[in-house]
Amino acid sequence: MSPFGSTRIDSANAFTHTGGGDFHVHLGPESQNPHGPAFRKVADDQLVWLRRMLVAPADMGEARATLADTGTVILDGAPGSGRSSTAKVLLHEYHRESGVYSELAPGDDEQLPLHDPALVGTGDRLLLDLSDAARWSAARAGLSTLRKSVHEKNARLVVVMPHRDTLDPDLQRFRVEIRRPPGRQVLRRHLRVHGLPYEQYMQQLDQEIEEFVAERPMREIADLADLVRRARASARPGDGLAQWCATARGARNDRRKEVAELVRRLPEAPQRALLVTVALLHDAHADVVHRAAALLLAALGPGSEEIPLLQHKDLAERLKEIGADADADGFVRFTELDYDSAVRAHFWDHMPDLRPHLGAWAANVVELDDPHLTPAVRDDLVARLAGQYLRTGRPEGLASLAQKWSAESAAQVRLEAAVRALTRGLDDPAHGGSFRKRIYQWCAHHRLTAEFAQVLVQVCADVLASNHPDMALYRLYHLARREHGTTRALDALRALVAKSGRLHRTLLDRLIRYGDPTPADLTIFLHVSDPELLTDATRTARALVEEAGVRRSLTACWRAVLAELPRTAWQRQAAAWLHRATEEADHLGESLLDLLVGAAEQGREQRGEMFAALYAAARAAERTAPGGPVRAAGTTGLLLHKIGVAQGLRPAGPPPSSTRGTRP
Repeated sequence: MSPFGSTRIDSANAFTHTGGGDFHVHLGPESQNPHGPAFRKVADDQLVWLRRMLVAPADMGEARATLADTGTVILDGAPGSGRSSTAKVLLHEYHRESGVYSELAPGDDEQLPLHDPALVGTGDRLLLDLSDAARWSAARAGLSTLRKSVHEKNARLVVVMPHRDTLDPDLQRFRVEIRRPPGRQVLRRHLRVHGLPYEQYMQQLDQEIEEFVAERPMREIADLADLVRRARASARPGDGLAQWCATARGARNDRRKEVAELVRRLPEAPQRALLVTVALLHDAHADVVHRAAALLLAALGPGSEEIPLLQHKDLAERLKEIGADADADGFVRFTELDYDSAVRAHFWDHMPDLRPHLGAWAANVVELDDPHLTPAVRDDLVARLAGQYLRTGRPEGLASLAQKWSAESAAQVRLEAAVRALTRGLDDPAHGGSFRKRIYQWCAHHRLTAEFAQVLVQVCADVLASNHPDMALYRLYHLARREHGTTRALDALRALVAKSGRLHRTLLDRLIRYGDPTPADLTIFLHVSDPELLTDATRTARALVEEAGVRRSLTACWRAVLAELPRTAWQRQAAAWLHRATEEADHLGESLLDLLVGAAEQGREQRGEMFAALYAAARAAERTAPGGPVRAAGTTGLLLHKIGVAQGLRPAGPPPSSTRGTRP
């Protein structure tokens, strides 16, 4: 029987990754700019780290070749063999400028079914994790159609299936069974990447460690490697791999009884406040720990009787009472490795009345004005508190806490803490789906404070979009429709569709899906209908403006704009279209003019007014044209010719050369 059978893992301090250890993403100076991409590129950073850590399983080469030859590979393998990590690394190897990375979630809100061709864009990298048997049964019927769409769009698809389950005959050639790599090799790879020198990580492992790595899943081996890394960091000079491994083994033991006995011996409120504080602010500076413990003590009731300050126990003595100390630089930690995790679990599990106070206390701590309260310390505090909610199956409590932290007039650091809490929820394998659904309900149906809307914009644009861009698109769409006094959601939506022609197409379709666009939809349209993206043929097989469905959406939106909004509201965007038409002196530029004229032509009784407004907009746009007014006048002349054709005043066909560039 393994000596590590009672492991408790409840405090990963950042985004989950198979490398183990802390993977901090800080809202630093960029967070002061509400439009700054604080979490952007996080998914790719994780994949780079994962690729460094991954020991290729047996048959990785076959999986790579199958994906290269066919665009699809279906990974089979025993749980714990590294299927999910292998899938992500395979897709990372196909990273390119066109297309987006997306983790498909069949049955989730507003995701297209697998058989819908619109689900796949040119160059997309799609991960479909169906390792759960129930999801596999529900989704397997759509795999053949999905694979066909992937092939047609030059995309890449990796599917993770339940081990040795049934697969349709026409998909058998895409199936590759991967086998678990040697556990000893996995541990050594992690130790090497964690910075251990060759002569250390290549030493002979003791028998218990050998038995552990021989049978445990990849994630548990990664966790063990991280414990060894941390044991090395806090070890005495002269200790070696054997001592670090022994310390790591001890840290994995169940310490619930040990912590319970310590708490029993510490009945005083100041002692317990310090114990909780050190557990949640582990590795923080002593100054921060001291102030935070005082805040917690004050929040939980009246203080003790006043005694002279010099009669108080100093912090060193108080830390010694709880089994902690501060190092030479003043950073506080428990003397036993990973003891903080056991202390957090004890107080959370056995003092449930303490939970609501910890949320309010954490918000006050992140606002402390202290040079030692770094973004990393704030992030760790939020992640550790969030970990308790998630460990005990209370995602709704964590979601509610993030909303409370985002109350009206909340400080920027509180909003960053709310982003961090929701990110932790989205990243959780067991509760990520419920957080995605809850965020959708907030974005689409709830009245939000401006502060909480800002948090949701950042979470959707910089976290959710990393793995689920379609879901981020719909949530940002709802936020943008109700946005007032700011353009955060609009800007995030525009940045998201700029990454993918498919996402751009999806948004344009959404604007007209239920009939005429609303005024809010028109605001979105004017913000995101970038003519440069619409005429860019490098992102897709052909430019979006050439697609019939996109042209219908654009025409319907421009018709509503011309009919319902004053020219001052759309002049800037019309000028952008006209300037692009001037730059694109070919059929793509002319297509933009055709769309504008076609939209006005559909105005029926208003079309004369619309044509006049378009011509006036073109004349005004000449003054700001990048190529100068003379060149822009040619575009105005061409627009006028097309208007005349639409009115039946001029014959169809190209305009006479003598009229181009003239001003009637």
